[in-house]
Amino acid sequence: MKNKEDHPVKNQLEQARKFHELHRSGSPLILVNAWDAGSARTVQQAGAQAIATGSWSVAAAHGYDDGEELPFDLVLSNLQRIRNSVDVPITIDIEGGYGRSPEMVKENVGKIIERGAIGVNLEDRHMDGSGLYSIEEQVLRIAAVRAAADQSAIPLFINARTDVFFQSAAHEHGDANIEEALRRASAYAKAGANGIFVPGLCNEKYIGALCKQSPIPVNVMVTSESPSLQTVAKLGVARISYGPRPYLMMMEALKQASVKALALQGF
Repeated sequence: MKNKEDHPVKNQLEQARKFHELHRSGSPLILVNAWDAGSARTVQQAGAQAIATGSWSVAAAHGYDDGEELPFDLVLSNLQRIRNSVDVPITIDIEGGYGRSPEMVKENVGKIIERGAIGVNLEDRHMDGSGLYSIEEQVLRIAAVRAAADQSAIPLFINARTDVFFQSAAHEHGDANIEEALRRASAYAKAGANGIFVPGLCNEKYIGALCKQSPIPVNVMVTSESPSLQTVAKLGVARISYGPRPYLMMMEALKQASVKALALQGF
């Protein structure tokens, strides 16, 4: 459904406010991540209250690898097509902000807001695979995102992703990981983040501990090792993302349908 509001900025402001309200501990916002206009429209038709993209899926759908390999111009044009196809709030995954410096991140987020997004995911891992930004470095980058939002007058929802739990296997996670995640959640919140995204965290005990102590709403990602949605909701999670799973499921369904159809060649 194409957005036909007469006042797009006013509509964007209303959507941003609504999106913030959808983050409720114990009654989480569920985001079935989309990757293009068609998938976004389908997710909305299924009853979604908001649309979220996942960088891995968007990159794969365009023939690129994850890790900011997808050109930023394509990120923007993809967002614009999604914006023209749905009329619910849109938050997009911008990985590390397509820039190491706070200034570059601020400029890029400004372009994202101009195209109608009301939320972003910003992660704290180096795109070259060399580990995580220090808390001090990432705080400056988050503050730059907040500055871009303030300049636009849109209360952008900054979902600060930390890859603390991607540094080791799930069965190796311990108290030290939670302590580091909480340090980052606290610092990121002070810098202007509205949520903390912890992909890779699957342990019920640690999810509960993080939800109880984090100063901002907690977002988890569904994996094969994740507790049930009902369980994570009871633990206090405010947002649940499906990440690349919807795209992978669709591609597997397409593959199986293709195998079945092509098996009839030459009959």
